[in-house]
Amino acid sequence: MPDDAWLFAYGSLIFRPDSAFEERRRAVLDGSSRRFFQGSTDHRGVPGAPGRVVTLVPGGRCVGVAYRVAAGDRARVLGYLDVREQGGYGRALVDVRTDSGVLRATTYIAGPDNPDWAGEAEVHELARVIALSAGPSGSNREYALALAEALRELDAGDEHVEAVAQSLLTRST
Repeated sequence: MPDDAWLFAYGSLIFRPDSAFEERRRAVLDGSSRRFFQGSTDHRGVPGAPGRVVTLVPGGRCVGVAYRVAAGDRARVLGYLDVREQGGYGRALVDVRTDSGVLRATTYIAGPDNPDWAGEAEVHELARVIALSAGPSGSNREYALALAEALRELDAGDEHVEAVAQSLLTRST
């Protein structure tokens, strides 16, 4: 339908979309990579003890999911996501590749100019923070491991997420 919207999911929206959608497709965003560079004080951490969640950074390639949202659900779904992704994220339009062609999709990106930006860290440090963090949406460890599993199911080949997940699985504390 012409007024349907496409959403590009690269984080928890892959394994927990929480919204009505008409179609789901594997999608690739060229020119961006997924990284655990965003602090989370509203979902997987709390103020004073933020967790780490993924955002997009320039360079590379990111495999995720494109969801088609019916025109009649568009305003409600985007409104819901504006609230869900309010912790430093803003809407962006991106072009993603699918087996059926290129789609223009809305996604949510948190950049270094937001107050919850945590920035780059070594994998073992990311895993340490993630292992110890929890917030209203649950444990940060659960989020990271669920994301890694969802990406494996997509055959996404995300080395960063997989390295963090493996570090979490081998941690003793």
